[in-house]
Amino acid sequence: MAYTAEKPPLTESSDDLRARIPGWGVDLDPADRPSVPRERFDPALSGAHWDFPERQPEKWPRERSIEHKFLTPVFGTSCPPRGVSGMMRKYAYKRFSEGRAAHWLILIAADRVDALGSHLRSFLTSRPDNPITETGLLSEFSHRGMSSRVGKKRADLVHQPLDAIIVGVPWVLAGRVAYGGVKGVVKVVGRSRRR
Repeated sequence: MAYTAEKPPLTESSDDLRARIPGWGVDLDPADRPSVPRERFDPALSGAHWDFPERQPEKWPRERSIEHKFLTPVFGTSCPPRGVSGMMRKYAYKRFSEGRAAHWLILIAADRVDALGSHLRSFLTSRPDNPITETGLLSEFSHRGMSSRVGKKRADLVHQPLDAIIVGVPWVLAGRVAYGGVKGVVKVVGRSRRR
């Protein structure tokens, strides 16, 4: 059972494992362990003052890996799932094991969706995101950006051409969508005025 002081039962006995795997359990006998004079083996002495830790209250249904029987006793609450990205995260946890690439790829995509949503929400504020100053682009010209790369054997030089695509393409797409939206509104307003 996960998250308890109980030791889960072995699926095979020690004798079966020793017969199947050469060298399995060589340190089971305390006489064969080099640390025995310093080691005090007491299975009851775990240091915990509880059999099961006190559970943190769950204010909303939290994501839980399908490998676990229940939610961990303590969990983070700083970023509750919300919107489309929250639905993507819940789907990744409900459908896929943490050992599957699909689980992690959906979580990464959910982070990108959340970042895009934050960028779009910034346009509704008095200080929208500024990709020129906030990405450090201006410091490339004022703090010897190019000279720190030319002729150097830096490991991060390989992915730098991709940085412009990763940072720039979402802004170009958002601009294109905004342009199409404004163009559509102007077209609808123009038709209504002609009538």
